[in-house]
Amino acid sequence: MHFTIQREALLKPLQLVAGVVERRQTLPVLSNVLLVVEGQQLSLTGTDLEVELVGRVTLEDSAEPGEITVPARKLMDICKSLPSDALIDIRVDEQKLVAKAGRSRFTLSTLPANDFPTVEEGPGSLTFNLVQSKLRRLIDRTSFAMAQQDVRYYLNGMLIEVQTGVLRAVATDGHRLAMCAMEAAIEHTEKHQVIVPRKGILELARLLTEQDGEVSIVLGANHIRATTGEFTFTSKLVDGKFPDYERVLPRGGDKLVIGDRQALREAFSRTAILSNEKYRGIRLQLASGLLKIQANNPEQEEAEEEVVVDYNGGSLEIGFNVSYLLDVLGVMTTEQVRLILSDANSSALVQEAGNDDSSYVVMPMRL
Repeated sequence: MHFTIQREALLKPLQLVAGVVERRQTLPVLSNVLLVVEGQQLSLTGTDLEVELVGRVTLEDSAEPGEITVPARKLMDICKSLPSDALIDIRVDEQKLVAKAGRSRFTLSTLPANDFPTVEEGPGSLTFNLVQSKLRRLIDRTSFAMAQQDVRYYLNGMLIEVQTGVLRAVATDGHRLAMCAMEAAIEHTEKHQVIVPRKGILELARLLTEQDGEVSIVLGANHIRATTGEFTFTSKLVDGKFPDYERVLPRGGDKLVIGDRQALREAFSRTAILSNEKYRGIRLQLASGLLKIQANNPEQEEAEEEVVVDYNGGSLEIGFNVSYLLDVLGVMTTEQVRLILSDANSSALVQEAGNDDSSYVVMPMRL
């Protein structure tokens, strides 16, 4: 195997692929990236047995075909350290990978390509294409609510649901829920649900960088595959039953509050400074035309904010984790938001004013 490549051309796919590779591995080969040269194309593959990412680069000069695996992190660090206009010459010599650029020379250990595992793919049952920026928006609006290392393993990921003409993403950690839907050219009559693991969702979002580029999605029984011009991403699915989000959405809330998103966000941020560092609780007091926000902590320090809101209804006092409210306001983009409440023990429904494609549910806190 022998090829030459510009540093920039190698670095972009290498950084994305190395992101999948875990630092501490039980199998040494899993710390490596698989390099394959065929014709004028170099492909780079990284995997952790759950998620696999393949990046493809077209080589400008003729190359000798071959395949080998090398330590991903070291190769990436070498590339990063070279000057931006460097031309890198890479060849395999006696089971070592030799990389040269200018007056620099690096010799890396290798492992045979045959040792490199591939993520098993079953047959794909459903295929559709999306605009990358729209799928990215769907993930960005919901991924913050995914659980981390929850014993309810099916919450450590995102529900992707497809139906005729609609793609929906739902994430929840049991305390809050985020849901976003978009129109998509999907001709599948029955509702189809899969749970994509947290790491898979975060890696997929990193790939979706072309605003107008397309991404092709294949959903199988055990895997999801996404293909863009330069990358193929495959992830195993989480085997489990996701909670019924329809039952979680609060119904019949009679207290509708409309407020300025930025003003609320700033007021919550300031109040949060003096909330309990562990529980992050704040108290909302709602009266006609006014929302009062209060926080205190074990040191008996207090913060209080008043925000003018559009509200005509009875008074209500309710507690929330301020971090959850800030997360929701942080992913919204409209000037105005609406908050639908019913009583002190019921969850709040938060939506963008005049836009129904995203819904957020936040459970109340006892203060």
